[in-house]
This record gives sequence, structure tokens and C-alpha cells, in this order.
Amino acid sequence: MTSTAQTQQGNTGFIILISCIATIGGFLFGFDSGVINGTVDGLQAAFNSDSVGTGFNVASMLLGCAVGAFFAGRLADIYGRRALLIVSSLFFIVSAWGSGIAASSMEFVIYRVIGGIAVGAASVMAPAYISEVAEARYRGRMTSVQQIAIISGLFCAFISNYFLAKSAGSATLNLWLGFEAWRWMFWIELVPAVLFFLTLLFIPESPRFLVSRGRKTKALEVLGRLYGHERAQQKVTDIEASLAADHQPRFSDLLDKVTRKVRPIVWIGIGLATFQQLVGINVVFYYGAVLWQSVGFSESDALLINIISGGVSIGACVLTILIIDTIGRKPLLWIGSVGMAITLALLTLCFITGDIDSQGQLQLSDQQGLVALIAANTYVFFFNASWGPVMWVMLGEMFPNQIRGSGLAVAGLFQWGSNFIITMTFPIFLTSIGLAGAYGFYAACALISVFFVLKFVHETRGIELEDMQG
Repeated sequence: MTSTAQTQQGNTGFIILISCIATIGGFLFGFDSGVINGTVDGLQAAFNSDSVGTGFNVASMLLGCAVGAFFAGRLADIYGRRALLIVSSLFFIVSAWGSGIAASSMEFVIYRVIGGIAVGAASVMAPAYISEVAEARYRGRMTSVQQIAIISGLFCAFISNYFLAKSAGSATLNLWLGFEAWRWMFWIELVPAVLFFLTLLFIPESPRFLVSRGRKTKALEVLGRLYGHERAQQKVTDIEASLAADHQPRFSDLLDKVTRKVRPIVWIGIGLATFQQLVGINVVFYYGAVLWQSVGFSESDALLINIISGGVSIGACVLTILIIDTIGRKPLLWIGSVGMAITLALLTLCFITGDIDSQGQLQLSDQQGLVALIAANTYVFFFNASWGPVMWVMLGEMFPNQIRGSGLAVAGLFQWGSNFIITMTFPIFLTSIGLAGAYGFYAACALISVFFVLKFVHETRGIELEDMQG
């Protein structure tokens, strides 16, 4: 092997390493989102909340997510991608501890909002950082690892919830040191949160950020470590050429210079971010245990089904990593939309044809339960093979350098805002229009997303970030 090949291999290994560190934020994003799944009963018992109160306790984190995503993009243009990731790691630590120790609903909401700020910041900064250090030829694969990290976090939260609840006998019963199991579900998150903070101290800042702030010497140093010194100078030149020469990035860049209307690329980003939530995926993630218990499964079986869904999700993400840089982003999106529309329609049909017991609860027959279980996990597969990872890949790479931070901020705000609305309304749907009505709405949104992708989304596979057009 030549010295050049060895250097290139070493650079690739370094890029993979720092990308994996950045995706710990994705793991915490997933864990923080999934841990609430097993704590709903505990929250209701501890804080004596009704369906609306429970919905707000669960969804409160998402308010922080919207704030974190919106401000992180702009702050990252000022202070750097790495700096924002470090701040988010500290917020994760505070939230994990506080959510478990909370003595009232208000205190719990405050700590969850802090965690939400961390999740929102990490959700946009991790893919942005990865897309800015990885090469175009494998950028899609590297950014897709973010979704595997998210799903792995969900999966670990589901496993942790299952075993902690099983050890205590129920999420609402005491486990260790006189604290209920649901509180320990939050405290387990301290381990990856501290690891995230420590490892972030050893990764370099994004070279594209460094160039945008006029720190050319430092950018050359980082690019030399990433791509080799021969390519570093050319990359700096390319980055400088892609940035507007007269000012630093700002929100007004999202407007067309001539018409002063919002640029089309921003609307596409908003559409991608919003549709990812309107298909209802986080109802499965946040309320999976409640969903399956509501159709007749026990708490233990419901938590076990969550683990199965997590495993299916990881498998789907692995498949996407293998093919995203070969077949592209757009085909994965529309195929996923079609698959989700069909499987959600099947779930809706199962819920419509189910029986209502004397307590007014929906009950599925064994055959209906099996069809619903298969349809739900097939739906999860389609989502995590398409919209789950691909939306984050596209948001991280589709915006021109000048507006990447601001574009991510706006898209992130809509993504988490939609997430909040879907999550907050699900308990209300359960008591009003029922599961069939809720899943019918998600199926309709999935169908609409097919046409959105085909008409408005443009392929970004293999295009250098400096060549992205807005």
C-alpha cells in the first residue's frame, strides 16, 4: 500500500471516528425521546394528571426541541458546530438528572424542556457537522449513521424501560434507593450524556465554519487532517468561493435577493421537516406502550413490542446506509411514503373493525392484533428506511453554505413544532376520534407526502456542498 493510500485510509478512519462522536448526540436524541414511552403510567401516578396533562408532560420536551433547533443553527454560525454540541451535552446531563428527581409536574416540565433544547440542538447540528466533514461520495452513508444512532437510543431506552419495569414489577413501583422505576429510566441516560460531553472535547471544529469566520489557517489545519494537505488548500478555495463575500451568514439570506420572498429551497426544507412528523412516527415512539395496552396487550408485552420495533428500525437504517449513496435520496423518500400510506391504512382498518368492550376500550381479535402488529412494524421499517434518515441527510446537505445554519434553524423549528402538535394531540385523539381516526389522518399525510416528494424534492446525491444551489 502506498503512503498516499495509507494517508487517505487514515483520514477516512478519522472522519468516521469524529462522525460517530457527533452521532452520540443522535443516540441521546433517541434515548431522550424514547425513555418517556415507559414512564407515562409513572407520570400519571406521581403527578395525578389527566389525558391533557399527560400529553403535555410527554410533549413538553418538544417545546424545548423547537427552541433548540431554531436557535442552534444561527448560534452555530456564530460560535461553531462543535461548541453548540458541547453545550447540548451539558443540557442532556442536567435534564436526565432533573427529570428523574422532579417532585411536581411543573418541575418535570422544566427539566424536560431543558432536555428538549439539547435534543433540538443536537438534531440539527450533528447532521450538519457530519455533512461538513465527510466527502460527497460517502456523505449520505455517514449522515445516515445519525438515524441509526437515534434508533439505537430509542432501542436502548425501550430495553432499559422493559428491564427496569420488570425488575420493580411495574414502572410505578419502587426499584432502588426508594425511588420508583420510572425515575431510574431517566437517570440511566446520564451514562451516555457524560460520555458525549467528554468525547466532544477531542473533535475538531467544522472547517466550513472556520472559513466562514475568517479562520483560514485553522481551517487548513483541520482540512489537512481530514483530506490530506494536498487537497486542503483547494477545499478552502472552494469553500470561500461558495460563501457570499460581503457578509457573514444571517437569516435574511433565506429571502430571494430580488423578490424578497422566501427561497424555494427553504420551503422544501420546511416540507420535508413537517411531513416527517405528520405521518405519526413519534406516536409509535412516545406512546407505543399506551397504544398496545389500549388494544389488549399487557404492560410487559407492550414494552416488549417496543423492543421489537426498535430492532426493526435499526435493520431498516442499516439497509439505507448501504443503498443511499447508490440509488439516491429522492427514490427512498417516495418509496417510503407509499409504504407508510399502505401500512397506516391497514392499521386504520384494524382499528375500525375492532370491538369495543364494556369499559369503552377498543379490543382486537387475535387475527386483527396480528395484522396490526405486522402492519405497525412494517410501517416502522418503511419510515426508518426512508424519511427517518433521509430527511436529516437532506437537511444537512441541501442548503448552500451561506444559508445552511439558518435553513436548518427554520426547518428544525417546523420539524419539532409539528412533532409537538402530533404528540400533544394523540391522547386527545384517543378520547375523541379514537385510534382509527388518528391513524387515518397519519395515513392521509403519508399519501400527500408522495406527491410532495415527486414534485418538489431534488436529488442531492454526489453533489459537493459548495455546489448546492438555493
